[in-house]
Parts: sequence; structure tokens; C-alpha cells
Amino acid sequence: MIHIAETLIIGSIEGFLIPDEIRELTAVMDTAVVGDAIRRFDTERATTLHTIPGHTLKQAMAVYEPAGRLEIHPPPQDAATILATAVERAMPALRRALPALTRCREWMYVEYGPGQHITPHIDGVAPDPSAWPRQIAGISVVLEHAEAGGEFFVETISDAGLWNDEGAGGDYSPSMAFTHDGADYSADWFRTMPRTRWTVAPQPGTALLYGSQLTHGTEPVRQGRERKFISWLISES
Repeated sequence: MIHIAETLIIGSIEGFLIPDEIRELTAVMDTAVVGDAIRRFDTERATTLHTIPGHTLKQAMAVYEPAGRLEIHPPPQDAATILATAVERAMPALRRALPALTRCREWMYVEYGPGQHITPHIDGVAPDPSAWPRQIAGISVVLEHAEAGGEFFVETISDAGLWNDEGAGGDYSPSMAFTHDGADYSADWFRTMPRTRWTVAPQPGTALLYGSQLTHGTEPVRQGRERKFISWLISES
């Protein structure tokens, strides 16, 4: 059973990647990015991770990533193998934070260049209590920080318009989820809510955990490039 607190967690796993793994992953992705140069820092990709009901993929990209970003999904097999090893090694620490966790989804590599960012949004959880698997949290691990900007952030929002407090504190149910679809910058009600932003720049190799009902995003890169892997932690029962 998923407890509501698990979908609102913010945490870290220091040493998720060891230095040799960071070096190997960097080398693998350097090769992959050169080979996939057509997808570098553009806004013309045919697909995107982000979707908004009633919007085309291009419209969703304009909301979430208006200056574009590089996405490689799935990552090269060599990278996937290293990341799978890291998840298995970190599973005791991951389950201390997320007791309902059973599996990590496939990873995605993302890269932000100057001016690129992700606007604040909530990933959400399955609205149907009979639907499995359920997403609990996101996980990201940085390979290389931008020289300026590109920080990950979460935002805390107490506005009652976002939440349905019925039954708060108990096990997961749809009534505890945020109360609207489209909790992203396509919605005026979400964009204008008062909020407090918490910004972090973890050491490369540290994994960040952020609950799937927690508002989050990435600050614009001002110089250099921000390189990271992201995935999602789920419960299958």
C-alpha cells in the first residue's frame, strides 16, 4: 500500500553512482550524443516525455520545455546496465525512503544547454486505485552540472485549490491526489498559485528522489550544459 507521504517525499542517495561509473556513463553518453546530434538542443523533436490532455506534442513541449532539450530514450545498453547495477545496490536505501517501491522504470538521458529549462509541474499518480503499477516518485542523477544555472528545484504549495484533504494522512486513495488534471504551466490556476521554491545542486552521482505529487522543474541554464539521467520509481502491488 502506498502512503500519501511517499508521493510527497524529497530525498537523496549520496554515492548512488561511484566515480568509475560516472566516468563510464559520461563516455558512453558523449558517444551517443555525437551520434544523435540531430536531436541536440532543438524544439523540433517528434516526441516528448511530457503530455497535456487536449494539446499536441508540440504544444506540450512549448509549455514544459519552451527552448527545447536533448532527450535520449532509451539510453544505450551500456548506460542502462550501469544504472541498473546502481539501483540494485541502492535498493535498501531507496526502500527506507519509499517502502512501497518495487521497481525502477527505464531511464532517460536529458541535457540542457543555454536558455533551456523545464517549467514547474506535477507528474501525478494513477487516479484509478485499481490501476497498477503506480508511480511513487521521480529519481534523477547528475553527470555534469552547468557552469551557471540548470539547478533542479521543487516547489511547496499549500493552496487548498491544489489539494483534496479528505482522508489525509492515510493510505493512498484518489481523494488524496491533487485535485486537477494538468497541474502544469498550461493552466492559469496552477501557474498563478503562490509557492515557495527550493533549489538544489547535488554532487554528480547523487540521486535525488522527488514524490510524484511534488511540484518540480529545472532552472534555465545560463552557461554550459546540465547532463543527467531521470527515471521513475513505481509500486507494482
